[in-house]
Amino acid sequence: MILKKWQLIKKNKMIIEVKVPSPGESVTEVEIGAWLAEDGSFVEKDQEIAEVESDKATLTITAEEAGKITVKVKEGEIIQVGSVVCTIDTKDVPVKGKTPVAVDRQEKHDKEEKAKTIEIKNNKVYQESVEEPPKLEREIKSSTGNLKITPLAREFMKEKGLSAEDLLSGLKRMTKKEVEAFLEQHESEKKQVTGSFSREISRQTMSPLRRKISERLVAVKNETAMLTTFNEIDMSKVISLRKKYQTQFVDKYGLKLGFMSFFTKAVALAMDFYPMVNSQIDGDDIITPQYVDVGIAVSTPKGLMVPVIRNAESKSISQIEIEIKELAEKARSKKISVDELTGGTFTITNGGVFGSLLSTPIINPPQSAILGMHNIVERPVADEGKVVIRPMMYVALSYDHRIIDGKDSVSFLVKVKEMIENPEILYSGGKDPEKLLLGL
Repeated sequence: MILKKWQLIKKNKMIIEVKVPSPGESVTEVEIGAWLAEDGSFVEKDQEIAEVESDKATLTITAEEAGKITVKVKEGEIIQVGSVVCTIDTKDVPVKGKTPVAVDRQEKHDKEEKAKTIEIKNNKVYQESVEEPPKLEREIKSSTGNLKITPLAREFMKEKGLSAEDLLSGLKRMTKKEVEAFLEQHESEKKQVTGSFSREISRQTMSPLRRKISERLVAVKNETAMLTTFNEIDMSKVISLRKKYQTQFVDKYGLKLGFMSFFTKAVALAMDFYPMVNSQIDGDDIITPQYVDVGIAVSTPKGLMVPVIRNAESKSISQIEIEIKELAEKARSKKISVDELTGGTFTITNGGVFGSLLSTPIINPPQSAILGMHNIVERPVADEGKVVIRPMMYVALSYDHRIIDGKDSVSFLVKVKEMIENPEILYSGGKDPEKLLLGL
């Protein structure tokens, strides 16, 4: 999500104060994660200028007007919601017809050209006034016997009729760049010969999002009676279905059909048969929503985020797939809203994208259950008395045993397995199409 800015135009001044609005009702303070615009630089209208981290998500602030930015808060500083993070001086407008970025580039280009001109003039004066090469150059000439020349360079020099002395005498000046290049090569050669073992330690402060995740994970282990049940699913039919209609799906919707949408639809329909899996504990009460909001765990550079698919039970596979893609892109690009991360009655996490074969997912409170998907691996399985090779996936359901009995948890996972192995059932509300046809 891109946060809206509050602005205050002071009397007789065109100074815009950029404040941090509340990312959510429960958020009172945020941390400046990173400045995307340098202090004193020009920013364009709608340009992203800063990242703001809360215990819910990492969001961005944009400039409402173009102008020169003055940073008021340092990176890593924790501030209250509503505090001023920077100001934008709209009087410092760029040259007419040029954007602020273009002005910055032009100024940088002018400085570089000026430096080059001074350097050329200095070189010319140096060449005219110095009759004898400096001491350092004479030393280089006298030590060419120790100079390492590659075979390719030697052959090229031979073709051009040049010697090492000719090349070295052509050097008019030695800059910091040449010295740094020599030191870098020297250190690289030293490591190759002697080896290098680092004993350095890096330390960084945990972000508010990472701190919140750690607190919630520890709380789940301490406050719930969490158990995990496992099963395996034959993915043959879903894979065949995807392969058969993938091209048509991409042509119509502009994205590929994945596995997550099938599992999202399956768990949403399975809740009709085992509603306690969709329930939550609230004090001494058990709350059972009549809808299914499925959270999809998304890994981002800042930590795990769980955007929510609302009313998944009433959406089609294509609608779910499109929404998953949109929310995942928002989460990774830090443009997702707190509302899109709030709520959820059940969560799905897919460790298989990272190669996980089997794991025990941790419940996302206050929910009572979470489904873990894993890597698809071809394995030998028994089918009608014969050993066949099938693409198999292990699945795990972690649940709070305080309100979900073992029978419901196991039966729920078996129901999900049944619908994934027979995807046509997803179209008939999780019921056997043949039984529906016969009115059974």
